[in-house]
Amino acid sequence: MTPPIPSIDSAARIPPQADVVILGGGMAGIATAWHLARRGTSVVVIEKGRVSAEQSSRNWGWCRQQNRDPRELPLAQLAIRIWETLNAETGEETGFVRSGLVYASNNDADIATWEKWGKIAHGFGVDTRMLSGAEVSARLPGNSRTWRGGVHSPTDGRAEPQLAVPAIARAAQRAGAVIVENCAARAFETTAGRVSGVITEQGLIRCSAVVVAGGAWSGMFLRHHGFRFLQASVKSTSFYTMAAPAVTEGGVSMQDVTLRRRLDGGYTVGLSGQGQLQITPYGLLQAKPFWPTFKLRRKGLTFGIGRQFLDGPEAIVRWSADGISPFERTRILDPKPDAHLVAKGLRKLQEIYPALAGIRAAESWGGMVDSTPDAIPVISSVASQPGLFIASGFSGHGFGIGPAAGQLAADLVRGDKPCVDPKPYRYERMIDGTNLGKPGML
Repeated sequence: MTPPIPSIDSAARIPPQADVVILGGGMAGIATAWHLARRGTSVVVIEKGRVSAEQSSRNWGWCRQQNRDPRELPLAQLAIRIWETLNAETGEETGFVRSGLVYASNNDADIATWEKWGKIAHGFGVDTRMLSGAEVSARLPGNSRTWRGGVHSPTDGRAEPQLAVPAIARAAQRAGAVIVENCAARAFETTAGRVSGVITEQGLIRCSAVVVAGGAWSGMFLRHHGFRFLQASVKSTSFYTMAAPAVTEGGVSMQDVTLRRRLDGGYTVGLSGQGQLQITPYGLLQAKPFWPTFKLRRKGLTFGIGRQFLDGPEAIVRWSADGISPFERTRILDPKPDAHLVAKGLRKLQEIYPALAGIRAAESWGGMVDSTPDAIPVISSVASQPGLFIASGFSGHGFGIGPAAGQLAADLVRGDKPCVDPKPYRYERMIDGTNLGKPGML
């Protein structure tokens, strides 16, 4: 089920025009709107369902630099600095705390990877520290396992997904942004080769730029207009618990389970590297570029065929701008959680932390984690279509880096100096023959 999300005051009708129209009310779209509105750009966010109802409220809530791909590190570093100011900037509680994150493993390959990553990260000024087995145990009191080693990132933190995006959305509204929920975008229009408007189910909004920030749905919208966008989704399962004893105030990643302390005294729990790959038409068509990623993740995946085959983001569907689109047929992508993974997570928690004996899940949910082949997002203009921008493909990292991703997207839309080097996030790498290889980190 959809996690509980505070509502926002949605506009009832679309305005006739704006400088920029953003498609998608998740973290990427809302953060972009906030940064644009603060600079005086008129912006409208079109959301087919509810703000933050899909993956932006279904993630673990980690705000990390640790184990980021080096190409993504500058964005992650900027995001942490923005997270620190968000409560003050929005006047609301986002749940952000620099509580530190600990990774622990009994796998020599994991430890070697972290050591290699640390040498790169230190060059960026990231505070990351390798831990011996004894040091891991000291960092994780009450943890019953004996560890080979780990890594600690003391300046990383956590936030509350169900609180943060609505808080930023309301701040964007106060700055002048218009947000329209339960309104799907069907297509964009062009005049003299340039974006000139967005056709929604309520009618046309005239604009000079559109930002596609639709999460797992971005690829479908872009393919409708003839733009190739490499994007594949895996169904994940997460849950949060009732209030329980404090075994950590931050986040802990272990080989088979993760946990993150919540403001309400419970834990958000994830199953590391485990999910279901649903067989879909477009998924089969783009299997080749995703093969290296698939080989890395194969061990933790199960397979299935369900509704996603016919009406999910990777279905092959055609529609017209004056007819009902797939985005109206699925207002909120809400896959069922896998009960066996919830049971497994609860069992593992209690095995690892005896103090959590009897812990129960309060809510569980499924989510579609969309990824690019290299696990790096696209935050970019589209050179062949003036006025078209993309902020999508965040590969499970979008919540944590979202505040900075929105700033970069706003910079590019306005033509301002980019806050970080935008080259790693360019769209054209998907279509110009660039060897995308495999993800640097997952």
